[in-house]
Amino acid sequence: GYFDPLGFAQSGITLNEIKRNREAEVMHGRVAMIACLGYIVGEQFPSPFGITGPANDQLQQMPAIPFVMLSSTIAAVEIRRASIGWKEPDFGDWSKTLWKLRDNYYPGDVGFDPLGLKPTDARDFANMQTKELQNGRLAMIGWAGMCAQELCNHRTIMDTIEFYQKVYAGVNPYESCGDGIIC
Repeated sequence: GYFDPLGFAQSGITLNEIKRNREAEVMHGRVAMIACLGYIVGEQFPSPFGITGPANDQLQQMPAIPFVMLSSTIAAVEIRRASIGWKEPDFGDWSKTLWKLRDNYYPGDVGFDPLGLKPTDARDFANMQTKELQNGRLAMIGWAGMCAQELCNHRTIMDTIEFYQKVYAGVNPYESCGDGIIC
């Protein structure tokens, strides 16, 4: 059904604004899905740089050169996405091109589909798109929860699960800690 309590698609909103909001939602959802996977995988498997601990603390442990490479890769991907979907700026009159998507650009469709998962049928594409949006929304909420949990207790996701398994099994999760040791 139609659900828009904040009025993002109310009458008077231009098609460009709706497409821009959809672009933001799709891209943030994709990043959140990768982030959720990265939290679990990054905490469970050793990295080539000796990075350990909760995912919230891992970025600052990266050596400088890999960090610059990661930042450069992200910048290159974002520049490519902008060149595909967004109009070039008109420095003479910003109001013509600022925040404008190309007319033939579909939000989120940057032409990257190495596994060939994008359906060719319009109905199947709409269903796939709805699934991606819903999973992206769930991932954004999930990532926020994982980030908040690690900020609160400074434990990895799996350490937190083990901690609460002990609590619910009636075992004191602190009994293996020494005096004055935070664990």
